[in-house]
Amino acid sequence: MAPVQPHYVPLPYQDSPESGRLILRDGTTAVVRIAQPQDCEMLREFFDRLSPESRRRRFFSAAMPDMKLIRSLCDASDPRSRLTLVVFRTVKGKPSIIATGSYLAKDAKTAEIAMAVEDAFQGRGLGTLLVERLALLAVRHGITHLWALTMADNQRVIEVLRHSGFRTRERLEGAYVEIDLLVEPTEASVHRSEMRDRVFTTASLRPIFKPRSVAVVGASRDPSSIGYRILEALIVSRFQGPVYPVNPRAAVVGSMQAYPSVRELPEPVDLAVVAVPRERVLEIVDDCAERGVRALIVITAGFAEVDAEGRELQDKLIEKVRGYGMRMVGPNCLGVINTDPQVQMNASFAPIFPPAGRIAMSSQSGALGIAVLELARQRQLGLSTFISVGNKADVSGNDLIQYWEEDENTRVILLYLESFGNPRRFARIARRVSQKKPIVCVKAGRTLAGRRAAGSHTAALAASDVAVDALFRQTGVIRAETLDEMFELAILLDSQPLPQGRRVAIVTNAGGPGILCADSCEASGLQVPELSRQIKDRLATFLPKAASVSNPVDMIASATPEHFRQAVETVLAAQEIDALIAIFIPVGTVRPGEVAAAIGDGVTAGRKAGGGDKPVLACLMAEEAAKLKLVLDRERIPSYAFPEEAGRALGKVVAYAEWRARPVGMTPDFDDIDPRSAREISRRALGERGAGWLSAQETRDILSAFRLPLPPGGIARTAEEAIGLATDIGFPVAVKVASYRIVHKTEIGGVRLNLGDAEAVRSAFEEIRARLAGEHNLEAMEGVLVQPMITGGVEVMVGVAVDPLFGPLIAFGLGGIHVEILGDVRFRVTPLTDRDAAEMVREIKGYRLLEGYRGHPPADVGAIEEVLLRVSRLVEEVPEISEIDLNPIFALPPGKGCRIVDARIHVAAGAETGGVSQSHEITPEIGAYRD
Repeated sequence: MAPVQPHYVPLPYQDSPESGRLILRDGTTAVVRIAQPQDCEMLREFFDRLSPESRRRRFFSAAMPDMKLIRSLCDASDPRSRLTLVVFRTVKGKPSIIATGSYLAKDAKTAEIAMAVEDAFQGRGLGTLLVERLALLAVRHGITHLWALTMADNQRVIEVLRHSGFRTRERLEGAYVEIDLLVEPTEASVHRSEMRDRVFTTASLRPIFKPRSVAVVGASRDPSSIGYRILEALIVSRFQGPVYPVNPRAAVVGSMQAYPSVRELPEPVDLAVVAVPRERVLEIVDDCAERGVRALIVITAGFAEVDAEGRELQDKLIEKVRGYGMRMVGPNCLGVINTDPQVQMNASFAPIFPPAGRIAMSSQSGALGIAVLELARQRQLGLSTFISVGNKADVSGNDLIQYWEEDENTRVILLYLESFGNPRRFARIARRVSQKKPIVCVKAGRTLAGRRAAGSHTAALAASDVAVDALFRQTGVIRAETLDEMFELAILLDSQPLPQGRRVAIVTNAGGPGILCADSCEASGLQVPELSRQIKDRLATFLPKAASVSNPVDMIASATPEHFRQAVETVLAAQEIDALIAIFIPVGTVRPGEVAAAIGDGVTAGRKAGGGDKPVLACLMAEEAAKLKLVLDRERIPSYAFPEEAGRALGKVVAYAEWRARPVGMTPDFDDIDPRSAREISRRALGERGAGWLSAQETRDILSAFRLPLPPGGIARTAEEAIGLATDIGFPVAVKVASYRIVHKTEIGGVRLNLGDAEAVRSAFEEIRARLAGEHNLEAMEGVLVQPMITGGVEVMVGVAVDPLFGPLIAFGLGGIHVEILGDVRFRVTPLTDRDAAEMVREIKGYRLLEGYRGHPPADVGAIEEVLLRVSRLVEEVPEISEIDLNPIFALPPGKGCRIVDARIHVAAGAETGGVSQSHEITPEIGAYRD
């Protein structure tokens, strides 16, 4: 592939560029959308509230703009010529505009930009957020430059534009400054946008994880109520701040003064935990906003997880919460826990407060969360924070990953997911975070039965498991099959260094477990190599003669604790291994505790002897193994019940370490593509015929617009045209029926190969035409596709299918009939990086054919990767494309490229991918306010 420049893609929004949630610099929120004609009066009121100085900076005059201008700003009928975004907050129970930004086209490529922010909200990043969105929307409508004219003393706006990350040019004209922004995304603009999103999101979640004070709304005297359990949990966990019970029917709850309403609290609080009947939640939100509460945890159930009425109520709830500038966990959730000694908060109704540690966890299921906390306690697994997200109406997994990315107390991130809200945004965030902190995820709903259960348990569409696997593979997320495995991985990642390679040594006192462990390691992609002669000789100096000093090292049943200590020390220091698994099974009089201590001593000595960067795992198959803790001065050695578990866990961690060690991939740009032409062809076909397959000529034109490698030839509508094309190409040729209606051409005799002269071409054309006429299907024939016969090379395929949630999925595998018989296909979610493309090609089992096999020449692998990258760019640029099938593609020898022999493209109405979904966990309705 020729050298290319990176193509920078902005981070997808949680909602959409046109509308949704904004998070400001101070962590509060607002709602943004495109202005509509009905907003005229609110916009007039906004301009009226601006200070004279702010109006002067916006309009070069302190006078109010006339209604004609305001009406034009609210006209969204032609976004290519003008567009205005308005930002709302709720003030005194009504929506109120607090900021606005507009662009007005000067010509086909340039638009003037202007903004205004209410004085009380200036300095919170609203101007920057508006520029970012306006730039993205402008590019969508063909505008490449935004131009601003402002007063030279308007430093705040000038700095916003200068630090946008876009390429800028400035010109000073007396008291005014002209600034021109090239708004095609750049490395700087994307980096700064992601940094803002991360920093602002983290600030918005601090009142949830690190509140200075907490109100429990629905605190009750009834020990069986949720409100009682939450208040008790906060007190028992010794929360490091004031706690205020709120109950209109009790003056005292739990020996603490209670307050009849949030409005009557003696001071504003950061966090309110809401456990009241569903009908009262909305009024409680109003009370909280009035008293300055910054965040909510809504425990109450009965929202979108139950019925349409509940969904409508949840929509009203999130509208209120965002309008007031707050963040919210839930509704229908278990709550939040933070074990930081500076916080010590159990704002949940879970009876368990886990030990402090460096592992953070989010669970989409609250009921499962209680079991998870109990399991963490049993495993002595230290947590930094735990959160049950419930319906995910506001705070989502994507938000949490960004918070934990910045959290110094978190080293490993665990996720239990039943659904994805915005997988494309998840992909970008998780790929970045996984470079620094491992993310381990259990994704429920792998099987059809599991997806049915998840579908009944959640309101979100159960994602295709193929898409989930592809997403995790691209982003470095470690997929655990079970909760038990998730914890096994978490302990290993938290307590041990990442392995530097795949070579594993096994030390055991019994042959059977050693063999099982070796099999598990190799099945997990690890290597169990022979030890060096030097290490074997050293082992032989102290082990019994009957012991095996190969790998696994079988010290036999008579092995003593001292044997374990010396063997672990010796093997851990060996240069030919990258990790060590020590296995003990009680077969004599040796005490397990003594062996565990000996393994620990051996690890300490082995670290000093050169094994400091190697992970060590133990398998103590003793009855009391659960009680044994292999804890050294500076580390904990994870222990597993069975040797296979240790091998599987190490295999997944090695794969993650390799993923993390590889260079970050680049999404390449191509300067020879014509996206506009491809979009016009797709939209014209949709307008004329509706959704369906494109004609052969339309398909060739779209592929040509993205410079995908088509063989010479073309569409002939008569026999004479076919002969002319064949003569130009050179014989022999292939002739195929061209039709967007006929999918399987061979089944109707529509493919003729190795045609050696003009008469053969004429006969092929007439025979295909006669066959269709005889079947009364002649109108389906557009003509025939004439191509040269291509010999040699390897047949491969590239396909695209659009998942309703994940967006386009690209498939790659061996082509022709192999794809259906062998199923040797790999998938990725777009947009692809060069690393994604390279991995896809090398992951298929048939890759050996592409390397050259038994006398066959190798294929041009670089050309295959370029096809994948160009197809990825095609489906990203043309959202109307819903399916692509390029099969077969002939991958020719190196330097000769590829040829797409057969191609089909299906179009449908384009739609934005990646929405917001809610978990629908069903728990009993909460009865609070009971005395």
